Amino acid sequence: MEKDHLMDRDCILVGAPVDCGKARQGCLMGPDAFRVAGLAEALRALDVTVHDAGNTSPDPVDLPEDPHLHALPQTIGWTRALMRAAEDAMGRGFPIFLGGDHALSMGSVAGVAAHAARAGRPQFLLWLDAHTDFNTPQTTTSGNLHGCPVAYVTGQPGFDAFPDAPAPIPVENVCMMGLRSVDPPERAALEGLPVDLHDMRSIDEHGIAAPLRAFLGRVAAAGGALHVSFDVDFLDPAIAPAVGTTVPGGATYREAHLVMEMLHESGLVTSLDLVELNPFLDERGRTASLMVELTASLMGRKIFDRPTRTFVSGFAA
Repeated sequence: MEKDHLMDRDCILVGAPVDCGKARQGCLMGPDAFRVAGLAEALRALDVTVHDAGNTSPDPVDLPEDPHLHALPQTIGWTRALMRAAEDAMGRGFPIFLGGDHALSMGSVAGVAAHAARAGRPQFLLWLDAHTDFNTPQTTTSGNLHGCPVAYVTGQPGFDAFPDAPAPIPVENVCMMGLRSVDPPERAALEGLPVDLHDMRSIDEHGIAAPLRAFLGRVAAAGGALHVSFDVDFLDPAIAPAVGTTVPGGATYREAHLVMEMLHESGLVTSLDLVELNPFLDERGRTASLMVELTASLMGRKIFDRPTRTFVSGFAA
């Protein structure tokens, strides 16, 4: 099957100010922070046509709160709304979901997978994150549902209160990179499953290019659609502090750009999440600006296109 080319498709920005997947607030400001950091302008500079669809709103859900789970009705409402928004945006171009916490991926990923199923294409998922997010409402000890989206979109049991994922992604079509914080129930659930897992120890030993190249080869061989879900905490907090789930030892600036450049060159990516940006925790917008840079690399910006940044006392000038 002929590869898609990112820059041949209109970019649809879908604001998803989801802030219910965990107790710590601030991610609802994420979509506007990406806009202020110049995401649309960076993409247009690459001759990409950009349409900003504004911010999505959650569906109303008449369901009592669950004392074990944080904001269950709101998360269900967001899942329903974003599932529809994702299917619609996939029909119009290349959607970028501006988060918002990672609970938004229950809707965004389920929606893009439904679109791929209708098109007769297998859906693949690249999860760039410090966490596997493979908990379920029964196994989460924190009650934070932003730790559950991969389990939901792969059809794991325990999501009875949620709408059924219309096209569950086979676990063998999931690749996780950057892992360094996995809960014991997640570890137990993943044992024996053919999920492609790469923690930072593995990346330190073998590099990031070889496992990513192997995964992209499988996507290409299957004629698959590839959704990339990019959590800020994939990055080392020294370069990306604006996240409430910081875990030391994340991807470096260069590793992250390499990932994005390889994804662009593959021509396989069909949709993107940018999640867990909490502008309240940022330092003069440096994390939002870095995420914009990385998105531009995904969309084709080369090293010689990248402006030199001056740093004063550790901040970008």
